[in-house]
Amino acid sequence: MEDPGEGQGAGAHMISTARVPADKPVRIAFSLDNASDDTPPEDAIPLEFPELEQHLQNLSRAKWLIIYLDARKCTDFFFFLFVKPLPPCHDSPESMEVFKQHCQIAEEYHEVKKEIALLEERKKELLAKLDQAEKEKLDAAQLAREFEALTEENRTLQLAQSQCVEQLEKLRIQYQKRQGPS
Repeated sequence: MEDPGEGQGAGAHMISTARVPADKPVRIAFSLDNASDDTPPEDAIPLEFPELEQHLQNLSRAKWLIIYLDARKCTDFFFFLFVKPLPPCHDSPESMEVFKQHCQIAEEYHEVKKEIALLEERKKELLAKLDQAEKEKLDAAQLAREFEALTEENRTLQLAQSQCVEQLEKLRIQYQKRQGPS
């Protein structure tokens, strides 16, 4: 999904987002030439240092912007907005070094975000297991209470049965005594 920016000229920024798995970032390139917030004011750099001015322009062009958006409904996906810098000035070792550092930082950032996503997923799994264990613990406690109640009821019924057996035996003996001499 690309948005060239309505009403902007030829140097318009193009930004897009995409839903991708955690291990695949989306890379979008655009020029920062027209971005007024990234370029220093003209009077900030004296004209006596044109090399410094060129160097600062190259550094301001070599910017990375990586935004991690947590998709609440799609927890196993990331939304990355990845702004690729313009190629560095090959004549400037500092520009090349900054470009390499930015590439390395972006890779490290992506790896950290990937690890965070894996840890978040593991956390969810462990919380689900904990909930299940707590539910099973509650179920086990309920079953233990039911077992105790049934055991007590069983004892009561066994006692009542033994009393009934004794009473029946006494009644048999009494009945036999009445019937006896005949």
